[in-house]
Amino acid sequence: MQRASRAFGRLLEGLMLLASAMVLIMTLLIGADVGLRNAGLGGVAWSNEASEYMLYLITLLSAPWLLRQGKHIRIDIVLRALPPRIGWALEWVGDLLGLLCSLYFVWYGMKVLVASYLAGSISIKTLILPEWWLLAPMPLAFIAVSIEFVFRMHRLAKAERAPRSDAVSAS
Repeated sequence: MQRASRAFGRLLEGLMLLASAMVLIMTLLIGADVGLRNAGLGGVAWSNEASEYMLYLITLLSAPWLLRQGKHIRIDIVLRALPPRIGWALEWVGDLLGLLCSLYFVWYGMKVLVASYLAGSISIKTLILPEWWLLAPMPLAFIAVSIEFVFRMHRLAKAERAPRSDAVSAS
């Protein structure tokens, strides 16, 4: 299980690197658009739309890595104030709820993706794209988040009966 977790961690690092590269590309695209418009050359007509799509992808690509790092929303100050075993139990509750929510988004994302594909829906803005292209990353990202929740629960089961000590913002 530890080998699988390490390999999955490397995959998440790759996704985060891709998300970081997309931030750079988006920044350069927006800069080029503004620069060209200010120079009177018209700008990059599709830059706003591409930036929206990139923000969506950046969020989905980085979410599993952020969860692994413990950089997601937490209430660790409350967990630290409670008796250790209760804090540990609440960690389990949070992970189980997170897993269930993630699996729901996988199911819902697949449902919407398939419906869009079968209907032949397209997104018409400046760019014209099959809608399912825009929907496909969501279930994939939530599969990764679900897998990370399983690894989190495995690590929690092996750890001391207290709230996680990694990525705690309260001291």
